[in-house]
Amino acid sequence: MSNFTPEIRVIVGAAIVDEGRVLACERSEPAETAGKWEFPGGKVEPGETEREALIRECEEELGVTVEIGIRVGGDVMLGHGRAVLRVYTATLIDGTPKALEHAELRWLTVDELDSVPWLPADAPIVAALPAHLR
Repeated sequence: MSNFTPEIRVIVGAAIVDEGRVLACERSEPAETAGKWEFPGGKVEPGETEREALIRECEEELGVTVEIGIRVGGDVMLGHGRAVLRVYTATLIDGTPKALEHAELRWLTVDELDSVPWLPADAPIVAALPAHLR
């Protein structure tokens, strides 16, 4: 019996908060997730910290510079336990978010969080968000 444990891939997301609102991003692809909403972010690359990955992903996906804050919620397991999602609050430092890789962007208040169909992985994070928006 081998005790080899495959490395768990870390996916980071940014709950970009501005004036009591959070930025939601509508996926345009792949087909099975198109039309669902998520937080911007992506994979942590080798040699990168979670915060560095989030800063890079926000630049690539939205054309903005962000400052990373505190964690929102706990680890969310993805891909049958092969990956984990970790979401952090973030604050805009420079730029206005643009939908460079998403179909649409929308700023949501705490009362509007349920107005879009979130990806299932983001649901526990959305549930933990109100405390960060008030």
